This record gives sequence, structure tokens and C-alpha cells, in this order.
Amino acid sequence: PDMNTNAQTMSWILDQYGRKYGHTTSIVTGKPVALGGSHGREAATGRGCVHVMDEALEDLEIPRDGASVAIQGFGNVGSWAARLAADAGYKVIAVSDVRGGIHAPQGLDLPEVVSHSRETGSVVDAPGTEPISNEDLLELECDVLMPAALGEVLTSANADRVRARIVVEAANHPTTPVADEILADKGVLVVPDILANAGGVTVSYFEWVQNNQEIAWDEADVNSRLEHRMRTAYQECRQFMATHDEARTMREGAFALAVNRVVEAAQLRGYL
Repeated sequence: PDMNTNAQTMSWILDQYGRKYGHTTSIVTGKPVALGGSHGREAATGRGCVHVMDEALEDLEIPRDGASVAIQGFGNVGSWAARLAADAGYKVIAVSDVRGGIHAPQGLDLPEVVSHSRETGSVVDAPGTEPISNEDLLELECDVLMPAALGEVLTSANADRVRARIVVEAANHPTTPVADEILADKGVLVVPDILANAGGVTVSYFEWVQNNQEIAWDEADVNSRLEHRMRTAYQECRQFMATHDEARTMREGAFALAVNRVVEAAQLRGYL
């Protein structure tokens, strides 16, 4: 499921396909567990973001405990990333949604923020927090900035004012090409969307595998497999960059590594 859809939407797709062509559980992923969905799917994208954030901090030799994180977006991805990051020892200092944001330099009380958001429909005015705009959140001084809302929020107009050391792209295409260059010149490590937010589609793949094999993994198994995939993908990207100087950024490294794999497969099949 992507923006403005959820497991219920996937259930309707499953039902309509089944009415016309016969029941096929694997035709759609992100289903409720009761209809063949995978445990761990709801939190998967946010969980994957936290795993690559761990790897990025290790790369820059930043201790995880107490590392500050600002997250723009508090939907499925952002809210799960915030909760899981806090559970892992990060200090989540700001989050926001479409109505605005909240900031607490000492770290947000995430259970309180989640409860407030559920009751009011927004994180705005959560107890013990200060208001902050979505725009100002992007420019907060922090160890990690995680855009988890809309695309193209980091642009040529604000990239030079980003004070995070790491940007983890939980949203799709949150950074414009010009902003990407500016951040690279500033020495900001950007973990690109095709890597950072791949946790969701990875567990969707796991769901497809489980459906086709007619088995069900428990949540601990799913989470363990996801962590292995995400951390391995990050490390392989960094290793590729270490041997390919032309890959200046992680985005370039990730795309080049992916293209090389497609080329290798095409060559093995005799297409090239």
C-alpha cells in the first residue's frame, strides 16, 4: 500500500480479482494477515529506514544512543520510523504532519505523541512540545533528517540550510537533483529512497513468497529477514562505491549497482 491506501484497499483488490479470475492470494501484497498478509508488513518501511540509519551512523562513527533525529511526516512510514528509532536509543527531536510539526530538543515522548495524534488527528500541540513548521523542521540541527512525507521537499532553495549530517530518504524522491548536488558538496550523506525505503517492498516480496509456498512466517522471522536484507543492501552499496570512484553519492552507487546486476542477468541469458 502507498499513500492514501491501506490493507483494506488491498483486500478489495484481492476480492475483485478473485471474483473475475478465481481466488489467488498472491495477486496483491499488503493484505491484512487474516487474508494472507504478512506479519510485520505495516511497520516494514519504517523499520527498514531505521536499519539503514544504523548503518549510516556507523559509517560516520556517530554513536547511536542519543543521536538526534528529525522526521518530516507522521503517516505509516514516519510514525513507525519514529517509534522504532526511539526504541533503538535514538533521540527523536521533531516530527510533523500535514498540519504542522512539533519539536522537543530533549527528545519527544513518542508514546504520548502517538496517542495525541490518534485522538486529535495530528501531532500538533502534543503535550510538552514546541510548534515548528514543516519547512523549519528540514533545517533543524540534528544527526539525521528523515523526509517521510511528500516528494521534492529538499530543493535548491533550502538544501544549503540543511544542518543534518545524514539524510535518510523515507519518502519517494524527497530530494531534487540540484539539492542532491548541494548536499553532496556539503558532505551530507544521503541514503537514497530506492535503498532507504525498500523495507516495505521487501516484506511485500516476503508476503508473495509466503503466499506462493502456502506458509506463514512469524513476525520475528520476517523482521530478522528484513534486517538482514536492508543492512546487506546498504553494505553492498558502500562496497561498490569504494571500488568505483565515479559513484560519488550513494544514489549513484545504488543505481549503478542495480544496473550492473540487470546487465549481468541479460548477458547470462544471451540478450547482450
